[in-house]
Amino acid sequence: MEKELCGVILVNKHKGVTSHDIVFKIRRLFGTKRVGHTGTLDPLATGVLPVLVGRAAKAAEYLLSENKKYVAELKLGITTDTEDITGQILSKTNTLSTKNEFFDACTHFVGDIEQIPPMYSALKVNGEKLVDLARRGIEIERQARKIKIYSITPQVINEEEGLYRIEVHCSKGTYIRTLCADIGAFLGCGAAMTELMRTESGGFKLENAYTVEQLEEMSVEQRHGLLMPVESLFEEAEAVELPDFYARLCRSGCEIYQKKIKTNISLDSFVRIYDKNGFFALGQVKNYPDGSAIKAIKLFVL
Repeated sequence: MEKELCGVILVNKHKGVTSHDIVFKIRRLFGTKRVGHTGTLDPLATGVLPVLVGRAAKAAEYLLSENKKYVAELKLGITTDTEDITGQILSKTNTLSTKNEFFDACTHFVGDIEQIPPMYSALKVNGEKLVDLARRGIEIERQARKIKIYSITPQVINEEEGLYRIEVHCSKGTYIRTLCADIGAFLGCGAAMTELMRTESGGFKLENAYTVEQLEEMSVEQRHGLLMPVESLFEEAEAVELPDFYARLCRSGCEIYQKKIKTNISLDSFVRIYDKNGFFALGQVKNYPDGSAIKAIKLFVL
């Protein structure tokens, strides 16, 4: 079990490639087909992309801390069909909002808000990606989704040209392109995103990420040494080490009653489950007829 390559590698994605392109390169560099990632970045975007290698790829659906941080640049006075500078221009104006008006507008988007996903996105409707529909000239009605913007810190780049930078701390599912376009719509002059860099994803920071070029220059041993353990994906969850008897039951799919192992973790909480050999499963606390119990929901073993 311990010999199989497994872990998390942080990639500093470069501009002009898709997240799938990065996965393909990591498959080649680490010599395994079992590779996934934890959040799509558009070709225009750069920044931290956590990539899951080996058994870690099974963790994607259970990520606990998925808040993200971005630095984006945008231009006022322009709208496009993609909501960023790569799209076809829909409107232009030379009547731009002032710096103070832009700064004030940003405050209106902090908190719990609703956002309509863009047509040019990987979001699927009836099994088909919106971007594929958009490329065929098809636009469909999308339902607004609740997201949370924890903070927006605006900076002026060039007020006369309507160029600004925003640092955004937000929840999973936030489209920064759409946020920029919505701010422009609020101001009445329109806006399109021109640059995007993700600086943090689920607690993983850009300063700890490596470019594909850096990884290619390393030896196999050096690359493998960068892999973080799969449990690093679940650091917010409480850790429980089970005695051998209960560990065997847990691996077999049995629930482990908290009163038996003297734990008192809140219902619905996620749990990192260990035995004497280390981490082996992500669990969750559920209520059963005889009380609350921990049950493994994803095993990270062969």
